[in-house]
Amino acid sequence: MPTLENIVTPALIVDGDMVEANLMAMSTALPGDRLRPHVKAHKCTQLAKRQASHGHIRFCCATVREVVGMAAAGLGTDLLLANETLDASRLAPLEACVTVAVDSLETIEAAARAGGAVEAVLVDVNVGLPRCGCKPEDAGRLADAARSKGLGVRGVMGYEGHVVGLEDRQQRIDQTSQAMEILQRAHADVGGNVISAGGTGTYDINTWATEIQAGSYALMDTAYGKLNLPFRQALWVWSTVISVSDEYAVLDCGLKSLGMDHGNPQIEDGQVWFCSDEHTTFSTQAKVEVGDRMRVTPAHIDPTVAYHEALHVVQNGEIADTWPIDLRGW
Repeated sequence: MPTLENIVTPALIVDGDMVEANLMAMSTALPGDRLRPHVKAHKCTQLAKRQASHGHIRFCCATVREVVGMAAAGLGTDLLLANETLDASRLAPLEACVTVAVDSLETIEAAARAGGAVEAVLVDVNVGLPRCGCKPEDAGRLADAARSKGLGVRGVMGYEGHVVGLEDRQQRIDQTSQAMEILQRAHADVGGNVISAGGTGTYDINTWATEIQAGSYALMDTAYGKLNLPFRQALWVWSTVISVSDEYAVLDCGLKSLGMDHGNPQIEDGQVWFCSDEHTTFSTQAKVEVGDRMRVTPAHIDPTVAYHEALHVVQNGEIADTWPIDLRGW
């Protein structure tokens, strides 16, 4: 078993007790079917099994690879592929119950051709985030098309991703309400008993959805850390100081080990200047030396995890376990 002193850096370190506290806090807030944990945030079936032990046995996936891996791990009771795909045929052999998101005739036809595990769809509706999702007025027509192909229609999905990270809580409340008003109108045309939406930033705000698709709450990052949520930072990139000058120092983690789309990572008692491919340049009032190990906290957890092969779980200051990040790739 590697130790914090000899592990190859950069490495992902997880505080096991903090993860458990986050999972417990969410299971209290959204018990059972009220939460559909999004595994894209951690891509780790071992962590998904711990989420299931807290009563969350229905999962949300972003890729076909995640669905296949979750089913193989025995976590296929109810999987939602919350993303459009034309590659649904890869789901057909699975021993799992799979629902896929659709927003066009083409994605409906792909789901129908898959057969097997794909029994139903959710109509994905654009509620303000310029990403996937049909026009709200087209949702009923697409639901009828799915039923004509022999697919069940469980309801609608709409992600207020443009809202979940807003630091002003009142803005999150107001804009979530606006987004869900759109989704509810579409749901009236579509039918079904599912309204799937939300994320970590709106988990306690979005009361319109029947299920919340939160994922980051388990590990957290600095972007969500600004929102005063009851979840704590449980993951960091463990890095080594490899160079020191009079004005700054350099760590051995960089763009290839940190998700940077939400900004620079953070270093305790230090200021990150910039990140390059394999380096993070920073300044600090504390004395640092070549060989020192430091915590680097990412701004965006999802892409950070996807860069790495394993989560090293720390308890009582020692690495107690290693969880493979086994849902990486496509």
